[in-house]
Parts: sequence; structure tokens; C-alpha cells
Amino acid sequence: MTSSSPAIGTLTAEGSSLQAVLLDMDGTLVDTEGFWWDAESEAFAELGHVLKDEWREVVVGGPMTRSAGFLIEATRADITIEELTVLLNEKFVERLRRGVPLVPGARRLLAELSLHGVPTALVSASHRTVVDEMLVSLGRENFDLTVAGDELTRTKPHPDPYLTAAQRLGADPARCAVVEDTVTGVASAEAAGCRVVAVPSVAPIEAAEGRTVVESLEEVNLAFLRSMVLMAHQGVS
Repeated sequence: MTSSSPAIGTLTAEGSSLQAVLLDMDGTLVDTEGFWWDAESEAFAELGHVLKDEWREVVVGGPMTRSAGFLIEATRADITIEELTVLLNEKFVERLRRGVPLVPGARRLLAELSLHGVPTALVSASHRTVVDEMLVSLGRENFDLTVAGDELTRTKPHPDPYLTAAQRLGADPARCAVVEDTVTGVASAEAAGCRVVAVPSVAPIEAAEGRTVVESLEEVNLAFLRSMVLMAHQGVS
């Protein structure tokens, strides 16, 4: 990312401002949560099983191993987690190559962050092969850093992905704004000490101290993210 404008994430007379923006991918920037469910449903249909709709909320936003493990246990399918992970990634990437719809407001937000030189990271529980494929649509140039789920020992809901992103960007997690769409992702970001705005995709997310919930990414802009961090450091929740 390059910009001739002053970086937004600098110290001001008002106190410590936003230092970085960390964004989830599936369901937050790209409308692909349905892609995952379709891939899972297709894979299990080939194994002779039908997935129940209520399982969708259980697997959304989680790491591949957790989702795969749950579905194998629920269906008693004759397949290992490792085999299923490969199969799901293949089926998901097949769908990505047909075109990836961005969430309304995503391209505008990424452009605004880039224009103002705000350090920005893509933080996903998806595997690197999926992240790299998605960057074709999102624009690799919009991110200073990308973190994939299979690059860490522990991924969401553990804090490691967001702690890793903040550290690599040289930012204080408490001065990072995170945009997430699932309970699992929100838990990860909050455990890392970040300020979170949740834009629920599949399952509802409750508002809480240190967390703002909005209906659409179109409600989120740079001023909104800056104000979240500023209020946190002024003791306003």
C-alpha cells in the first residue's frame, strides 16, 4: 500500500489513535460463507450423508479442522479430518474461480484505508491456498499483511491470529480495530485485546462492552474505526 497522505495511525494531541485495521475475510469482505456450506454439503453428499441446516451455525467462522471434525462426528462419515480438509478446500476453490462477490461496502472501505495509508491486514482462518485465491478479487495491494489459518499452531477463536497480525505490523493490539462477522472471529479478536466491530453474516452476534455491532459493512468507515479506538482509550464503552 502506498499513499502520499499522512498515516492515520499516529499519536495525536487527543491521545493514541488507530494504529492498524485487521479484517476477517469470509463473510466479512467476501460473501462466501454460503460457498463453504455448499462445499461441505456437496462433499458429504458424495459420502452418502445429508447435512442438517442447524449445523451451519456451528461450523461458520471456525478453523477447518474444527468444522471438519464436528461434521465427521455428527454424520459418522468414513473419512479422516485430513482427507476432508483437502476435499473441502478443493471444492471451495472451485467455486471461487467462478467469481467471488464482495460484500457491499468492502471495496469502498479497502480503498479508503489504502488512500490514507492505514496499516491493514487480512486475518483469516482459511488456508493459504484459499486466501491467495481470494486476493485476486480483493486486491493483494490493499493489504500490508495476510495471515492464513494453516500458518499458525492455533487459529480462531484463539487470539494468536490477531496478535500475530498486530505484532507483524508493529501495532498495539489495543489500538487495532478488527472487523469480523462471526462469534468465533469476535472471540479471537477480543481475546487479543482489539477493539471489534461485528457485522454478523450467518449467526447473530450480541453487542457487548468493547464491541460494536452493525447491520452492514456499509456503516463502517475510517472515521467510525478511529472513533472506536479513541473511545476505548478515553474509557468509553
